[in-house]
Amino acid sequence: MFEHIVTQQRAEDALVSAAQSERYAIDTEFHREKTYYPQIALVQLAWEDNVVLIDPLAVDLMPFGDLLKGDGLCVLHAGVQDLEVLELACGEIPSRVFDTQLAAGFLGLSTASLASLLDRYMNITLAKGDRLTDWLHRPLSDDQLTYAAADVDNLLELARILETELEALGRVQWALDESALMRAKPTRRPPEEAINRIKEARSLKGSARQVAAAIATWREIKASEIDVPVRQVLSDLGIVALAQRQPTSQEQLKNLRGVDRRHLRGGASDELLKVVQQGKSQTAVAPAPRKGVGLPKHLRPVITLITAWISQIARDNQIDPALLATRADVEQFLRAEPTRLDSGWRSDLVGYPVNKLISGEAAVAFDGDGRLVLETRSHTEIS
Repeated sequence: MFEHIVTQQRAEDALVSAAQSERYAIDTEFHREKTYYPQIALVQLAWEDNVVLIDPLAVDLMPFGDLLKGDGLCVLHAGVQDLEVLELACGEIPSRVFDTQLAAGFLGLSTASLASLLDRYMNITLAKGDRLTDWLHRPLSDDQLTYAAADVDNLLELARILETELEALGRVQWALDESALMRAKPTRRPPEEAINRIKEARSLKGSARQVAAAIATWREIKASEIDVPVRQVLSDLGIVALAQRQPTSQEQLKNLRGVDRRHLRGGASDELLKVVQQGKSQTAVAPAPRKGVGLPKHLRPVITLITAWISQIARDNQIDPALLATRADVEQFLRAEPTRLDSGWRSDLVGYPVNKLISGEAAVAFDGDGRLVLETRSHTEIS
């Protein structure tokens, strides 16, 4: 059973009660199709034997911050976006986090859905929801409320089951540490990095890339200020066209592909012309490094070898390969840049052995039974 809360006092009473518990579970429903920032539509909260659904359209969520700042452990599933939504809603994120999807990765389950974990560990089948449901429409139907409550109803028990499994492998702290890393990541990337998310701009060089970077940054800031998706401010194609043509007049602006009249309203045309000129005078912007670029030539062939071995290690240890190390992690490690392979359990499983490999002290070998192994190098070539 659950309680649907639509009054401030009842919400605050529930939050005070939840704050007295050692752990609580949270999920959120939100939309972001028509806005820059996610619009929170419902907050599901569970603790002990309680499940409540708090309506943020009727209730001020700022008191949620007191719960999140407390000592209780917040259980989430795939909680990256929930953290962003909570921070926007009340200015806080949980002080301690346990993410069940990350935890499942340390049991060999790759990016497992909540439905699959509940089915696997608790024999519970979640009802299929309508992914196009409008959570901002009021009143919410009984089916919507029941579906939303199910996302947290068994989350605390699932976390306990996963902890028991992890305890047997000595990996509880691994899951807690990884959840803490997720919590520590910025909920939004800096506007200056927006250029790296535009596929069409990857081939731009020199002045064109400088201008594209300036416009992409402007677009990101503009979209955040008026709270609309970036594509409504200017299309990716429009950014590339502006970067290549670098217009100096209103007339030139209007004739560019990907730049519609709606993009030039409200003084945006003057702003764009100014940003183009600013971009031309800025320091050159380096493109995001492509795979293998920046590595010493003698190490480039090693990437494929190492990633294949890491996949083997992941299978042997029943760990999600992406959780263990990505190709980007390996490339950063080989470039001697700070990575998550430098310390902790990843250093033991991957970092230290890879250092032995690239120093020539170890070699990757096929064991004849379908596995790759890293072993001490014999330094004896087969003639």
